[in-house]
Amino acid sequence: MSRPLVISDCDEVILHMVAPFKVWLEESQGVDFNLSGGDFGKALRWRESGDFLAPEDIWKKLGGFFDTQMDNQLPIAGAIDALNAVTEHADLVVLTNLVDFRRDKRAEQLAVHGLHAKVYTNQGPKGPALARIIEEFQPSKALFIDDLAQHHASVKDTAPDVMRLHFCGEPMIAHAIPCAHEAGHAHARIDEWAKALPWLTEQLKG
Repeated sequence: MSRPLVISDCDEVILHMVAPFKVWLEESQGVDFNLSGGDFGKALRWRESGDFLAPEDIWKKLGGFFDTQMDNQLPIAGAIDALNAVTEHADLVVLTNLVDFRRDKRAEQLAVHGLHAKVYTNQGPKGPALARIIEEFQPSKALFIDDLAQHHASVKDTAPDVMRLHFCGEPMIAHAIPCAHEAGHAHARIDEWAKALPWLTEQLKG
């Protein structure tokens, strides 16, 4: 009999990303980062001119961060222990929006912190990628965890039977991002692993 399957995002769910990204930008890139308005496209300004970075420059900075700073990403509190506990009841994979050549580096990065899971990379909405993973595993049930509301909407459209937990473990941005649960695209919104693990365990056993 097949096992349940948990499909988890990485950045802001397992590892901090925005916090070390902000430090790197401000200490070495001449860029100030402020996401208080909730709009990532208006969060980065050139310090010298005060101008917002153009979209192509934001993408370049993100690429530069993942090229050089992944070793500075630390785990969200409780994430590693919680997800290792989940594997007592389910298979676990990571679905992360990184370009494909960074997949092995992401797997190595997680392994260093004690989480050994197969990593799938994706660009764009996650629903189609998740559907392919489910086709591969044929799980008895599936549960998706992500910090961004648009991915929950995509999964709901593509694979509506999948349980969906909206989780953002980065306090710097958790308050500013749209809530997938409030929008009706996720079954729950929990931002702390101490509270998320009991919910996940209940869904997997139920």
